[in-house]
Amino acid sequence: MLFVQVTTLLAYGCPLQAIVAAFDLDERTVADWQRKAGHHCQAVHMELVQHQQMDLQHVQADEIEVKSQFGPVWMAMAIMVSTRLWLGGVISEKRDMQLIQALVAQVRLMALCRPLLFAVDGLASYIKAVQQSFRSPLHTGKQGRPRLIAWPNIVLVQLLKRRQQRKLTIERRIVQGSQALVQRLLRTSRGGNEINTAYIERLNAIFRQRLSCLARRSRALTRTPDSLIAGLYLVGTVYNFCTWHESVRLPLYVGHRGRVSWVKRTPAIAAALTDHRWTVAELLMFNVPTAYHPPQRRSRPKKIVCQCGLI
Repeated sequence: MLFVQVTTLLAYGCPLQAIVAAFDLDERTVADWQRKAGHHCQAVHMELVQHQQMDLQHVQADEIEVKSQFGPVWMAMAIMVSTRLWLGGVISEKRDMQLIQALVAQVRLMALCRPLLFAVDGLASYIKAVQQSFRSPLHTGKQGRPRLIAWPNIVLVQLLKRRQQRKLTIERRIVQGSQALVQRLLRTSRGGNEINTAYIERLNAIFRQRLSCLARRSRALTRTPDSLIAGLYLVGTVYNFCTWHESVRLPLYVGHRGRVSWVKRTPAIAAALTDHRWTVAELLMFNVPTAYHPPQRRSRPKKIVCQCGLI
């Protein structure tokens, strides 16, 4: 099917002009197909990823500046380190508190109340956003708004990079939590031996490779925020469900000599969201359940009969 072939090429970073020349299509048709596929992938991501409750253990977040025809745009994303699962992204015109709060709110919806390591860069907005989002109401039966209780064992660390006189200095800071809990979460999530943001930076490199408007030195510009969101979710959902990830494969020992045979997995398989690698056609044909809206009553209201008569 031509639509699946074109969408697959777009999801893996094939230039738009190459697709137009290869399949003799109009540029507006390809852009429209990308927009439709991206909106469908966004619905799939919300249904299968954002509506799930998971023990995230270790999350890393970062921001990317995007080139657009209406000025620079900022895009923030997060990743679950233990499974390499892309958790989602948000877009804003400014790199401000609203952008960070929207991203942290997405992570909060998917997180179980378990020990969690949140690794970010030196942006100070993350501290307030994490502390405000990871709270739960304490219901006591009294009237009024319940008091919010902060989640226990939420660890927030920052990696500060400074370049002075052509020398790069790195400072690792624990904003909230203990050193022992940091090391335990790093070990259980296989996130390295020390505080880092390497995994979200590698994910940023994948998105920069597959979305031309994210490349550092490129003349490609995104035209509308809608097309940017569509491309973001198309690449991210294909990465989660349709792409083998070497770092999450499992060793399988075969025979008495202990020969190792590796079992390939996608980030979605590692996160127990599916049991097999999806094809792009299967992703595009996935039936997202629609929200149920109860029918509205259009008849006249019933008359109320009381003891004094008919009203």
